[in-house]
Amino acid sequence: MKRYSVLLISSFVIMVLSIFGALYFSGGDNHYDDSRIRGHIVVYTTLPAENVRCIADTYAKSNNIRVNFVPMTESELESKLKSPGKADLVIADSRLLRRAAGAGWLQPYISEYGDSVGDTFKDNHGFWTGIWYDPVVFCINKDYMRKLRHIPNSWEELAAPNSYRLGITDFMAADNASNIYMFMVAQYGEERALEYMRALHPKVVQYAKYLSTPARMAGMGEADISIAVQSEVLRYVGEGYPLKVIYPAEGTAYTLTGIGLMINSPHADNAREFLNWMLTDAPLQVMQENGFYFMPANSSLMTARQFSGKNVVLYNQLADYPENQRRQMLDRWLKEVRFGS
Repeated sequence: MKRYSVLLISSFVIMVLSIFGALYFSGGDNHYDDSRIRGHIVVYTTLPAENVRCIADTYAKSNNIRVNFVPMTESELESKLKSPGKADLVIADSRLLRRAAGAGWLQPYISEYGDSVGDTFKDNHGFWTGIWYDPVVFCINKDYMRKLRHIPNSWEELAAPNSYRLGITDFMAADNASNIYMFMVAQYGEERALEYMRALHPKVVQYAKYLSTPARMAGMGEADISIAVQSEVLRYVGEGYPLKVIYPAEGTAYTLTGIGLMINSPHADNAREFLNWMLTDAPLQVMQENGFYFMPANSSLMTARQFSGKNVVLYNQLADYPENQRRQMLDRWLKEVRFGS
């Protein structure tokens, strides 16, 4: 009896090990065979960890290069850039990339994959290239929309006298939210931007803490219309919320994410290979599979087709204000609009 028990236990152990080995080497459950990894790169980024994790996993599986993303704030990243030779690439907001190029922290790299990226979305000398952007849009609850004779499709109409409930993210909560105001200041001047925000203020139901909240509020009927980043609106649309996206006719703010090659990159060849890959459809497709919807900077990509015919107009003035000036303008908005009399 004891003999049969030993045989049974041994058979069970062998079976478990066989199943584990099959799953591991087949790449199941987001694992990949470490023995096939032929190199690695280090990427500094201001993107959230949940955005880049799926990119790193996909690239390691398909190219056998491990991508070590190091998420950080803009100020932390700028401090790191001053000590080159420890990382290979930077993926961040174009505002930061323009400063990094001007300070000599990036090296030029002209990629054939970036040829079709519009001049607005890349550096003229090849120091960085845009990979995707996220425009600010209006999203309207479809049930509320059916009650309207006319749907507002411009910033001017949005500020016109009416009784709708508006959702928006607090400009102090995130850089992507403050970009709404910074672009308006760049486009129209600070006084006119403040005047516009004063007109919107009585309609605001809540200055939300998160970028996702305004879209959710409109989708659940807690707001009639919201000002939100398109990626969050599309995520809620994909989850079945009754929302319609409206692109402001006069133009709109946006966040452009780009990639640049650092000077003294310790793994430059692998870094250039990854940079090329980031300018293809592959990273955008894997991000969409994980619920992140951004517009490609390269309009010739297949992932750009779903946005064709949307007539997205972007503001033509850059909002590249230094951090101290941004803080001063936001403090004034806080004092005179949000907490104003």
